[in-house]
Amino acid sequence: QVQLVESGGGLVQAGGSLRLSCAASGRTISTYVLGWFRQGPGQEREFVATISRGGSRTRYADSVKGRFTISRDNAKNTVDLQMNSLKPEDTAVYYCAADARLSDTVVTATRYDYWGQGTQVTVSS
Repeated sequence: QVQLVESGGGLVQAGGSLRLSCAASGRTISTYVLGWFRQGPGQEREFVATISRGGSRTRYADSVKGRFTISRDNAKNTVDLQMNSLKPEDTAVYYCAADARLSDTVVTATRYDYWGQGTQVTVSS
């Protein structure tokens, strides 16, 4: 079993930046595909970013491309999401996810086995 805990959320003004971090415990996640998803008020959970096992491949939702960067530190068992130029529409609960079965980056939430509890990001206009 893998436990994931997100941190770094908060309230920020539009145009600002936040860095989310997700720490894993229970198992090393170096062989896991990792992802970030978000769920806004009254919305379904949506894909944000994903990173391959070795970190060489990343994919982003069109809505965050060029503003968000996903990275991982396999030695520290963490995955981060650097969010720049934040917009009010980025307001959501952000979740990290992990799966050991996936062979490459995946954008579908149902393909991930492990999830954190989420961290709230609120962007004011």
